Amino acid sequence: MRYVDGYVLPVPKKNLKAYIRMARMGKEMWLKHGAIDYKECVGDDLKTKWGTPFPKMMKLKPGETVIFSYVVFKSRAHRDRVNAKVMKEMEKMGGPKDMPFDVKRMVYGGFKVLVGA
Repeated sequence: MRYVDGYVLPVPKKNLKAYIRMARMGKEMWLKHGAIDYKECVGDDLKTKWGTPFPKMMKLKPGETVIFSYVVFKSRAHRDRVNAKVMKEMEKMGGPKDMPFDVKRMVYGGFKVLVGA
């Protein structure tokens, strides 16, 4: 059964270029270590008329947008192995000094795929 790590985070629009650089590095690293797919998506149509809009849920501040990201794995065990390799490599590299977003407001979780390939 496929497994997905999902992330939603607020990013100041002025930091989008820095975030994209970080995301490209992340994609390269996760895929190198075995992830099946990796996507980083930026908010576009966020003023919905139903449900709770992302800006409200994320308590966006003026000048911020929402990033929705996910990484696909073969299974939860596969996710754990891939993430361990990624974290080990990031530790060797020293990791990013400053994150281009507020880590405390990031939402994250692991999900079993119910419908889909």
